Amino acid sequence: MKSRTLDEINDKIENRTANVFTAQELKDLIRNENAPKFEDVDVVTTGTCGIMSGTAAIFHLDIFEPGIFKRAKNIYLNGVPGFTGPCPNEWLGSIDTIVYGTSHSKIDPDYGGGFLFKDIIEGNEIDIEVESNDGKKFFSNITIENIPRAEMIGTRMAFKNYTAFINPSNNQVSSIFNAIPMEGNFKSFSFSGCGDINPLQNDPNMNIIKKGSKVLLNGSEGLVLGNGTRSSINKPNLMLSADMCQMSTDYFGGFKTAEGPEIFDSVALAIPVLNENILNNLMVINKDINLPIADIQGRHLPLSETNYSNVWDGYDERPQFNENKCVNCNDCLVEERCPTFAYSNEKGNKKLDTEKCFGCGMCSYSCISGAFEMNTGLVSIRIDENDYDIPIACRQSDIRRAKSLTNKLKKMIENREFKI
Repeated sequence: MKSRTLDEINDKIENRTANVFTAQELKDLIRNENAPKFEDVDVVTTGTCGIMSGTAAIFHLDIFEPGIFKRAKNIYLNGVPGFTGPCPNEWLGSIDTIVYGTSHSKIDPDYGGGFLFKDIIEGNEIDIEVESNDGKKFFSNITIENIPRAEMIGTRMAFKNYTAFINPSNNQVSSIFNAIPMEGNFKSFSFSGCGDINPLQNDPNMNIIKKGSKVLLNGSEGLVLGNGTRSSINKPNLMLSADMCQMSTDYFGGFKTAEGPEIFDSVALAIPVLNENILNNLMVINKDINLPIADIQGRHLPLSETNYSNVWDGYDERPQFNENKCVNCNDCLVEERCPTFAYSNEKGNKKLDTEKCFGCGMCSYSCISGAFEMNTGLVSIRIDENDYDIPIACRQSDIRRAKSLTNKLKKMIENREFKI
């Protein structure tokens, strides 16, 4: 079996002679029956982007002058609760707090940790409410300048395997796995996962990706801390950490679901091709990757299966907004449902913010006039000897952001800014 060492690869990177591919470049070659040989590929950058509920942030907040209160009991950032923990910080006026990406604001039900983290890193002013241990309340405003330390911890990220969902019942079902309550009678399809560019699909036995591996988390260089919570041999995922202050808000933010706001993140990992077995694992493409389909009322209720080729290959990554088709509904379903607030219609000024857009497809599914054009695909499945053609209404992963981060990582490696 042909092989090479990591030192040999790093030497080639240093000498700018390494052959670095993004996962999407490699998969396109494979689909075109032009797969590279072992000698022709040194590193492959992989990536994924999607809702990652196990995300939290640890902040050190430099808020008040010393001596104002003895100890913080409760804290809210833009109404989103944080946990101050047992650390005394007596009379310091500064607070260490953990905030979950899935925590919901007590002020705005559509605002949560994911939106808060994005606001913080963008430099926006954040309202702070602190309740001290003697019941007194204190208020302030901070920006990123008042946060000397901000670390993101992902307790379960970049799952190898995901589940798609449909609703076979007669009633709507509210779930975190769909942007709106899912209509019944097999009317829509929701799924997650970036298929054949996803890191753990390309290293299924975790020969390369393991504790201590370097990672790009939302554009910030970080580390794999180990296997994530709920990780198993068949369904592995990763625990990750990185400095939030070095992150780019292009890659993370809030995402509304039928059960309230969640958070999406982007992850990229480099796979050095040390031997032919590693290269063989990288040859997986979407049609080879099974996607189980379950009842929206529980992942324990499997109904059928498809593959990632049927949900990604050949379909649009972003919608096109044709304002001429807009019929000016009194209550715009697109504006109401958009999970990332990418579309707004303020005083007749209609705008689709392509930077905020997640490519979920909810706009094209919801617009009654067809002003949002996006081919998200149709999944044909068989359940109990009945055939169904179900439109994909909600993607909870963003293939475009995932590809963007794999490209970023490739350039960093080539520019010797990221050592394998």
